[in-house]
Amino acid sequence: MSETAIVEAPRLLPGLIAGRKAAIALDHVSKWYGEVVAVSDVSFGVSPGVTALLGPNGAGKSTLLKLMAGLLSASSGTISILGQPARGDTNAYRRLGLVPEQEYIYPYLTGREFVRLNALLQRLSDPDAATARAIHLVEMETAADRKLGGYSKGMRQRIKVAAALVHDPDVLLMDEPLNGTDPVQRAGLITLIRALGDAGKTVLVSSHVLVEVERFAENILVIVNGKLAAAGDYRAIREKIDTHPHAVSIRASDPRRLAAALLVEPTTRSIRFERDERIVAETSDVRTFYRIIPALARQANIRLHEIQPADESLTSVFAYLVER
Repeated sequence: MSETAIVEAPRLLPGLIAGRKAAIALDHVSKWYGEVVAVSDVSFGVSPGVTALLGPNGAGKSTLLKLMAGLLSASSGTISILGQPARGDTNAYRRLGLVPEQEYIYPYLTGREFVRLNALLQRLSDPDAATARAIHLVEMETAADRKLGGYSKGMRQRIKVAAALVHDPDVLLMDEPLNGTDPVQRAGLITLIRALGDAGKTVLVSSHVLVEVERFAENILVIVNGKLAAAGDYRAIREKIDTHPHAVSIRASDPRRLAAALLVEPTTRSIRFERDERIVAETSDVRTFYRIIPALARQANIRLHEIQPADESLTSVFAYLVER
């Protein structure tokens, strides 16, 4: 496999950190069908590693992935993959893998034949060895010689991933790859996705299973109504949302006295009591709040056992962003 080529983004696109490089770059991309706007003026960059593409159904996620894969042409704007145009450039195609949400499979083929067909289309020098390697990556050796028509949904998902990986691409686009998988299959795919990111691949995963996305992606791109609503680390994004309070969970030796002390602070918006000597406080200024909690506890002679965010999950972040 050739060394991963990445190019400087045209500027610091959303989703990138200063000094980082983009393997995928979108610049003012729009896609419309007649009067229907599917994607509206979207710009972002994706660096090597794992990034999640999140959004409600119909937000434009699948359209964006098809645009990046070169299956659709943009109505306006530019898309580059590893420095090459996303559409019409064979060099970009050969270094990109796509796991589509739709199942473009042939029920009369075996899993091995399906993956090998993709190896042949990529003109690999040893398609049999590449096929065996890809099937091993998704742990499908025992079912590889069965017909696709007899596969479960989870098995079809994994064989699609194998087909996308058979040529060892530098960029992998995955549209809802966890759909229909059982817990064991899901855990295996998540482990594989993380390993690909750790190996320096650029992996962009579309998913609505937000809790599981937290297990493999620190960076997120949120698409709402065809527009980029947020990009970056989900904790940093959460801090930028000032229209909703932050929730902080605190376990202390005397939660009622601590609650009384916190309620006189102007940054505290509300407090509720939970089990196990725990309170959940809502604050409008989380940085100040974290700073004053230890001081208040010392003054009141209260022992703090645990302080942690109560809502910095992707589920909370996504809900807040969609509400905006």
